[in-house]
Amino acid sequence: MQNYQMLAAYNAWANRLIYAASADLTDEELHRDTGAFFGSVFGTLSHILIADRVWLNRITGEGPKPKALNERPCPDFEALRAARVEEDARIIRTVESLTPQQLEASFSYTPVASSELVTHKLWPALTHFFNHQTHHRGQVHAGLTGMGKPSLSLDLIYFVRSEGTAYL
Repeated sequence: MQNYQMLAAYNAWANRLIYAASADLTDEELHRDTGAFFGSVFGTLSHILIADRVWLNRITGEGPKPKALNERPCPDFEALRAARVEEDARIIRTVESLTPQQLEASFSYTPVASSELVTHKLWPALTHFFNHQTHHRGQVHAGLTGMGKPSLSLDLIYFVRSEGTAYL
C-alpha cells in the first residue's frame, strides 16, 4: 500500500513540476506538434488527464467517464492545470482508500478502444496507471527540451529526497 501512496504523491509532485515548466509556453509552443503520441504538450497533458479519469472511473465507478483517449477536456492551459490539481487530489484519496484485499481482487473493465471485457487483479492496473503517467510526462519533457526549455528532474528518487522524505 505504501508504494502506491508514494506513487500517488510522486505523481502530484511531478505534475506540478511539468505544469510549472509548461506555464510560460506561448500558445503556439503549447500546441506545437512535438512528435509525441498526442502531438503537442497540450495534447499530451490532456491525454494524461483523460486516461487518469478513465482509470479512476473504472476503479471507483465515480467521476468523468471519457469516451476517447484524445479528448481535450479543457479549453485552455489554466483550466487544464486546475483540472490536473483536482484529479491528483482524487488519485491520492482513491489510493489511500484502497485495501490490500481490493488490490488482490479481480478487477474487470472494458478498454476505451475495444469492447472486450478484461479481467485481472487490481494491482497490475494500478501499477500501469502510474507507469502510464510517467511515460507521457516523459513525452512532455522531451517536447519542452526540444523547444529549448530548461530540463526538469522528474525522477522518483528526487521526489523521495525532497518532498517525499516520509518514504525514506
